[in-house]
Amino acid sequence: MSLGPWQIIIIVLLVVLLFGRGKISSLMGDVAKGINSFKKGLKEGEDEVSKAAIEVDSADTAKKTEKTEKTEKTGDSEKTGS
Repeated sequence: MSLGPWQIIIIVLLVVLLFGRGKISSLMGDVAKGINSFKKGLKEGEDEVSKAAIEVDSADTAKKTEKTEKTEKTGDSEKTGS
């Protein structure tokens, strides 16, 4: 059983009569605020993930640089015989 256009119109009219236009518009405003808040939270979460990834990348780069420097020092001391 599907809802036809007349049944949908009757349901909408009943909802408006029961709750009033003001209450429905404030409810829709609250829903819009909730959606915006959710989107903002998602964006902040993505920013935190990006920052964490950048920190991990920079830490890996620092470790690689440190390892390369140690290898070069060890190689130099072997060549000089020390």
